[in-house]
Amino acid sequence: QVRLEESGGGLVQPGGSLNLSCAASLSINPIAWYRQAPGKQRDLVARIRQNGTLEYADSVKGRFTISRDVVHNTLSLLMDKLNPEDTALYFCKAVRPSSGYYLDYWGRGTQVTVSS
Repeated sequence: QVRLEESGGGLVQPGGSLNLSCAASLSINPIAWYRQAPGKQRDLVARIRQNGTLEYADSVKGRFTISRDVVHNTLSLLMDKLNPEDTALYFCKAVRPSSGYYLDYWGRGTQVTVSS
């Protein structure tokens, strides 16, 4: 059974920090964080490429840091200097190789609200 679960969201004041975590079952590889604000599409926030390099959306560069714990198979997103535009439902994405391509898996999301 595949498990992918995000945690760590909440309400934070502008300028504050949150650390999101994504726990995955061993059969899948968590690789990216996405977010979706109400009425908008789901956008990439940060990801770990297959070669190990990191990619960030321009809007979060210098403020967010993605990292992975291979031993526990978790993915984290440390978010600093949060602003109201960061308010969204944050999703973890995992993949599993299958017959030459990758299957995508998504968690249910964790809500981040930045407001004074």
